[in-house]
Amino acid sequence: QVQLVESGGGLEEAGGSLTLSCTVSGRTISRLNVGWFRQAPGKERDFVAAISFTGDSIQYADSVKGRFAVSRVNAENTVYLQMNNLHPEDTGVYYCASDRSELPRATNKLANFEYWGQGTQVTVSS
Repeated sequence: QVQLVESGGGLEEAGGSLTLSCTVSGRTISRLNVGWFRQAPGKERDFVAAISFTGDSIQYADSVKGRFAVSRVNAENTVYLQMNNLHPEDTGVYYCASDRSELPRATNKLANFEYWGQGTQVTVSS
C-alpha cells in the first residue's frame, strides 16, 4: 500500500510563498503519477496540479497557473508544490494523492486517485 505524507504548510501573508512536500513510501515513486488537491472549509476538494511519473506531463488548475509549480525528485521519493504570489483564496487543506494508472499521465480527475495523504493546512492572510 502507498503512504503519502504532506508537509510544509503554514500561515503566510498574501504575496508570499510556501513550498509543500509530498513524501511517498510503500511503493517506488518512479512509477507513480502524483496530484495535488486542496479543500477550503465548506467546499469540495479541488484539483491544483499533477505530474506524471516521467515528469514530462504536468497540468495545473487555471487558478494557479503562473504562480504554482509542481516538480518531483524520484531519488528522494518526494513531489513538491512551489506556491508563489499566494492569494487569500489559496487557503485550504492541501492533499497529495497517487494516481491509479500505471501509464504516465497528469490527470485532474479526483476519481483517478487512489491513495491520499492526511493533508497540510495552508492559510494565506490578506
